[in-house]
Amino acid sequence: MKKIISILTISGFFLITNSCSDKFEEIDVNPNSTENPLPTGLFNNANKEYMDFTRDGWVSGRMMLPWVQYSAQRQYTEEDRYQYRLTTDDQLWRRSYYVANDYKKIISLNTDPATAAQMSNYGSNKNQIAASRIMLSYVFLNLVDSFGDIPYWSYGNQDPDFQALDVDKYIQPKFASQQKIYADIMKELKEASEMIELDKNILTEGDQLFGGDPEKMKKFANSLRLRVATRVKGVIPTATAHITDAIASGVMTSNDDTVGLTYENNLVNPSPFFLTYQSRSDFAISKTFVQLLKGETGGFTEDPRLFKYASPVSVKIGNIRGQTMTEATSASQISGMPYGVPSTLAPSQAGVSSFFGASVLKPAYTEVFMEYAEVEFLLAEANGWSQANYINGVEASMERWGITQAKIDAFVGALPAANKQNVLTQKYIALFMQPSEAWAEYRRTGYPNTLLLPGQTANLNVPSATGQTSYTFTSLIAGLTDVPNRIFYPTQVQTLNTANYQAASTSIGGDKMSTKLIWDTN
Repeated sequence: MKKIISILTISGFFLITNSCSDKFEEIDVNPNSTENPLPTGLFNNANKEYMDFTRDGWVSGRMMLPWVQYSAQRQYTEEDRYQYRLTTDDQLWRRSYYVANDYKKIISLNTDPATAAQMSNYGSNKNQIAASRIMLSYVFLNLVDSFGDIPYWSYGNQDPDFQALDVDKYIQPKFASQQKIYADIMKELKEASEMIELDKNILTEGDQLFGGDPEKMKKFANSLRLRVATRVKGVIPTATAHITDAIASGVMTSNDDTVGLTYENNLVNPSPFFLTYQSRSDFAISKTFVQLLKGETGGFTEDPRLFKYASPVSVKIGNIRGQTMTEATSASQISGMPYGVPSTLAPSQAGVSSFFGASVLKPAYTEVFMEYAEVEFLLAEANGWSQANYINGVEASMERWGITQAKIDAFVGALPAANKQNVLTQKYIALFMQPSEAWAEYRRTGYPNTLLLPGQTANLNVPSATGQTSYTFTSLIAGLTDVPNRIFYPTQVQTLNTANYQAASTSIGGDKMSTKLIWDTN
């Protein structure tokens, strides 16, 4: 079910242009939709829509992917230098709340006595509620990780500060504190996991995320809680206990447990990043990332995932669109785009730089919500930088990308011993194409330490037209000496919910990209 919202914005609050808030229901109803949509359609649509706008050429391609230097833009490099278009964070904010409302709708349909019995025909009421609580936690985690204090809603907590999504009560909701939000997300994930009925389907058919498997959903909830608790340990008092409990309750144990959304092998519903290349050719693999994978930085040997992540320079945009890409047979055929060059230098470097690999740029790519390899790296950290979990994480990542066992064995055999730097750098490599999580982890830990930072100098691939062979990476945002710590609140929020915006801005230390979140202590 798609809402028709042309003159109002869901950003935790609504604006109706002629101030007739009593006409909201009249305005917001799609005449072609049903009042009580099927939960399968709502759930699948919400999951797909979330991936569509968080892994596309905007939020991902022009913000998250370059900021963690998985990618570098071939033009408009101002965004790589942190001067992003403000419509991009508006998209992340606005559409996240759209999706959150769909998950809340599923909860409402399964808790309302007037509709709960009907909804049980499509799957267990408890499991549908649990699935929605888990996905709401995922969406709100990404929002709070990106902005700081935000309007927040909880199924199981009636805190008066949690006012988002309750539009009948709060047109201009408060922004809840990060401390409250992270604590509640962990609680929600724990309760959602515990309410799952393992002997019943989530949805009777058509579940594109979990395949109807409640055990897989439970492992996802516990693994996601482990991610959150690891992020806020030492900041939120309950986090350490959640780490222990999440592990004991059962986290992912193989690549079969990875949760992702596989797109269709056509041009009607292809993966969002591949779709971007049908009209643009802006995005190349970053040189700093290629150098790490080649073993030139970071202390590792040549990584066989290089050939999955990046294409040979000979692959051009026509090969991507025609799906005739090939894999490189030698690392020398791959060359990353120098990261964050001035736009005037970009054209001279673009033609001799590699695009993403054929394993990524395909219609039927699987966008990952969370994967097993990450869980092993989280366990490695929880277990004092465990060598066994570290190796498990590397092997799981390589297996997911289709690396042969012989190449896995050779790479693992040459791995330097587990420690904080090595585990977190390998985690960063494994999180490729999950840039929001990689961005959060870099801010939390400072790893990998191979990124090009403001003020540092790097070499071009070829001399520019004027003979220039190097450049200095320059941030276009005052006060940033590292990657952005957060993104600005959307301008519509500032305009339409001014008092609560100002309170939130003051609470976090200023609506600036240099303002650190509560767990960003490195």
